[in-house]
Amino acid sequence: MAQTVSEFVWDRLHEWGVRRIFGYPGDGINGLIGALDKQRDRFEFVQVRHEEMAAFMASAHAKFTGELGVCLATSGPGASHLLTGLYDARMDHMPVLAIVGQQARTAIGSHYQQELDMAAMFKDVAGAFTGYAMVPAQVHHLVDRAVRIAMGDRRVTALVFPNDLQEEEMAQPPRKHGAVFSGVGWSRPRIVPMQSDLERAAEVLNTGSKVAMLVGAGCKGAAPQVRAIADRLGAGCAKALLGKDVLPDDLPWVTGSIGLLGTKTSSDMMAQCDTLLMLGSGFPYAEFLPKEGQARGVQVDIDPGMLSIRFPHDVNLQGDVVSTIDALLPLLQPKTDTGWRDTIADWKRDWEETLRDRAMVDANPVNPQRVFTELSPRVPDRAILTSDSGSCANWYARDVYIREGMMASLSGGLASMGAAVPYAIAGKFAHPDRPVIAMVGDGAMQMNNMAELITVSKYWQKWSNPTFVVCVLNNCDLNQVTWEQRVMEGNPKSEMTQDLPDVPYHQFARMIGLDGIYVDDPDQLGAAWEQALALGRPCVLEVRTDPEVPPLPPHISFEQAKSFMTTAMKGDPEQLDMLKGSVKQLFSSVVSDD
Repeated sequence: MAQTVSEFVWDRLHEWGVRRIFGYPGDGINGLIGALDKQRDRFEFVQVRHEEMAAFMASAHAKFTGELGVCLATSGPGASHLLTGLYDARMDHMPVLAIVGQQARTAIGSHYQQELDMAAMFKDVAGAFTGYAMVPAQVHHLVDRAVRIAMGDRRVTALVFPNDLQEEEMAQPPRKHGAVFSGVGWSRPRIVPMQSDLERAAEVLNTGSKVAMLVGAGCKGAAPQVRAIADRLGAGCAKALLGKDVLPDDLPWVTGSIGLLGTKTSSDMMAQCDTLLMLGSGFPYAEFLPKEGQARGVQVDIDPGMLSIRFPHDVNLQGDVVSTIDALLPLLQPKTDTGWRDTIADWKRDWEETLRDRAMVDANPVNPQRVFTELSPRVPDRAILTSDSGSCANWYARDVYIREGMMASLSGGLASMGAAVPYAIAGKFAHPDRPVIAMVGDGAMQMNNMAELITVSKYWQKWSNPTFVVCVLNNCDLNQVTWEQRVMEGNPKSEMTQDLPDVPYHQFARMIGLDGIYVDDPDQLGAAWEQALALGRPCVLEVRTDPEVPPLPPHISFEQAKSFMTTAMKGDPEQLDMLKGSVKQLFSSVVSDD
């Protein structure tokens, strides 16, 4: 029996190493779905609740495996639903392939039902390559180019298949002018800067006496090299959020996260360093890096477009982090003076004490920060951690410590709400033997994460390790934006936009066959975490948290303080609790339970 176009597509993707597809069916991809079903022994199809979640999962799959992430959606609304998740991958430089349907070729251009201009729609998010199949002989090279470009450029690509083409008999390109012939295969290159540029970088780094490093997602898989160069330079090391799992936090010279969600230790290190080494990071907030003229800088990044756009580095090296550090190390002089690192370690001890004090401040009823400080020492070995965007990301960034062997990620450049649970699901499918913990605010939970709990319910019994905990901070408030309105804009909380319905998330979990735990007593948090992690089945841990505990930045600027006081003078609907919570946090070293 002749092979159809759809059957060829899956055969070809299997040759490229694809084994898992995240998606949702529809009549625009009936041919592709039918062919995939015939190959169920070769592929795993993960049925999501919404196509956006399929794209998030494909992005997370790429992050947690280094492989190509693949998502599948029907024509029209199915394809358009993918966009947010695809932009997540695009912003974080992840290789993802979107496969979508389209109306029959004879209908294209007729304003047909569910006919969208796919080339225009994907032009930005899949600008590296969008292949539009119109005849069977094209499909061969379209699949090959889409995969190779996605992997080689770490970009999003897309393939569009009209529904009538999917069922046609596959045809190879004819041996004549205008036909092309392609093959499977791509290998990651070793990209190393020129020797003269390495020597210029070494001169900058050898001259510095107070070296600060910033590592990002580009350092994944390069931990030994990152530690080696940090030790050679006697450097302190801050981590961008996407690089949180590059180095363990128990190293005294690792200062933790940086920026609005960062630590005071990272902020102080950047303010006092004389040299900055930036490795594989597109950290966006330049105000948290050294002041211009304060420090000399060296940056390493595989993408030349990311070089010297956050800080005016003296030497900009295009290269992969592993190979570039390996080439740099012989040129670097070991620093024997430990004074800089000793200072950083002192700052870190003081900051950790401040964090502990803040977490233990009374709240109504539970201080959200304490949820994370109680979790941190209880995280199982080799766990995968995900966080949503919002106030929960503050506590995740500062208060959850990474140990060797853990994995962690979130929506970085896009900072999209609603990514934590799909990320966790993708992490679990990629590593079913690892425990997984997702940290979510109630806004993101209501937006789309609740629906994806149904996906967990559908598949969890396939996982070799069923430990899967979703922690929901229920404060009935879109808390991050509420505090941004107060501190950045000087406006009181807008109840019209910020108040959320109170939903019993733990009961919803039980209703769909998962487990649920509810906590409104801070002294029960430790036991609740231990129970959730020991259940042997997925669980939603719902904690009633206080929305008036501010997610404070590492330093409060004069303008922020001024805006906050303006808020108080304008009158806030939660003014008394807001002021109490802020004062307690600001003076947590003085105000204690004693």
